[in-house]
Amino acid sequence: MGVRLVDLTQEIYQGMPVFPLHQKTMIFPNISHQQSKEQIGFEFATNNLLINEHGPTHSDATYEFDPKGQYIDEMPLEYFYGPAICLDVSHVSPDAYITPSDLEIALERTGQVLQEGDIALLYTGHYNRAYGTDEWLTRYTGLNYEAAKWLADLGVVNIGIDAPAIDNPIDPLFSGHVICREYQITNTENLCNLDKVAGKKFLYFGLPLRIRKGTGSPIRAVAVFIE
Repeated sequence: MGVRLVDLTQEIYQGMPVFPLHQKTMIFPNISHQQSKEQIGFEFATNNLLINEHGPTHSDATYEFDPKGQYIDEMPLEYFYGPAICLDVSHVSPDAYITPSDLEIALERTGQVLQEGDIALLYTGHYNRAYGTDEWLTRYTGLNYEAAKWLADLGVVNIGIDAPAIDNPIDPLFSGHVICREYQITNTENLCNLDKVAGKKFLYFGLPLRIRKGTGSPIRAVAVFIE
């Protein structure tokens, strides 16, 4: 028996695409090997990061979209790891919404069942198709209200997607986030490599940083396969 890991996390770098409302990612030197050797006699090099909680691959605290919700350091860790199924909805147009029917068909094709406490990841193909282009932040599919509710009613505690948001950017209601607020669950955005796990069930880890009163957190998202 062995363990295989699939990294589902986008690279963090200066100049990476970030949602317009958020701080752009900045990485700059803190101290060089030469500077530290001059000061303490040993070579240490470190950088400083200026980064938004929701800039790279990240999970939302319910407080982000609900003033009465929990901060990221208050949320159950079980929301960020556990059994996961990646549903292939890559056939849905970036100009359309993911519907309950799309999810039902995708789930049926996996031969699996979503249970209470599970994590659902949505492979839309957007990262593979549009990352690094002008359309990355502006044109992608997302859940309609009924589809998000369908997942929440099954007991899903974390909805992930390979796009900047679980909502279609043309959706003025932010339907996916509305459902996360109503059910007090989280969502995970800016995933990648979901094509490598589409249609499969696995153990998912995407633990947030323990940010005091954080509205969300960057994560290292990984799919774990026991083989």
